Amino acid sequence: MTTTAARPIKILLQTTIPYAPDDWHIGRFTLLRDHIAALRGGAGEPLAAVTARDRVPDANGNDPVLGAIAGSDYDQVWLFGVDTGGATGISAADCAALSRFREHGGAIFATRDHQDLGSSLCNLGGIGKAHHFHSENPEPEPDRRRRDDPDTPAIDWPNYHSGANGDVQQIHVAQPIHPVLQRKSGGELGTLPAHPHEGAVAAPPDDPGARVVVTGTSAATQRPFNIAVAFESHDGAGRGWAESTFHHFCDYNWDISAGCPSFVSEKPSDAIARDPALLDDTKQYVANLVAWLGRRGR
Repeated sequence: MTTTAARPIKILLQTTIPYAPDDWHIGRFTLLRDHIAALRGGAGEPLAAVTARDRVPDANGNDPVLGAIAGSDYDQVWLFGVDTGGATGISAADCAALSRFREHGGAIFATRDHQDLGSSLCNLGGIGKAHHFHSENPEPEPDRRRRDDPDTPAIDWPNYHSGANGDVQQIHVAQPIHPVLQRKSGGELGTLPAHPHEGAVAAPPDDPGARVVVTGTSAATQRPFNIAVAFESHDGAGRGWAESTFHHFCDYNWDISAGCPSFVSEKPSDAIARDPALLDDTKQYVANLVAWLGRRGR
């Protein structure tokens, strides 16, 4: 008896800005796109079908693709918050449409970076509350509202220093181990890409289905900081994931030879270039995320 392979999980990789050549456009996440597209199921079938795009606003400042996302056949939306806040990111209408998408069973992955980079994500229902920025929804503890990264004075808090671009950081997996943090061979994942100034995430206190699942430690101050918050599905809504920085996933942090925008000034490390196996945990992390976020309406 033959079994029919499950249809590929349909994933949209989406930045929060229109294309700009000297910025974090979607072309700087090509290695992630290719890795997801290469994932295979048990019978060798493609696990996912991936579309990657930048935001394309219409005359009203809204993105027609995001505006229709709730009625689409996408299973997951991976949002890369690379805007600088205000009117530079996804619109209120885009956020409302994305919130409906999750309410109707779609899964949302949302990541950002330091200070106010990606702060348009704050308008997302549920998952938006997990993201703390400098000017919007700051971390509730006053002691957290100070710089952690000592090397880039132009970047204000939150800016947790987990190491150099091109290297990895040691992570701490919260117990019980979340499925996304499990190694195929057993045990837990141990590393993710490092970045000089990660943002801040936390589980919203009014959401019992959200919890911090992995943390890091500042290489500058030894302070712990949250890396990811997982949101379980409930009442028909899809799962969610909030991540401290998109640098865990961009080409430059997987391969420094891929280059970066001209405004990135920190000296990178060549650790991953010398030992590509340092990315094994990160690639498993991505594969686990795809599987855990899953198909819409499962």
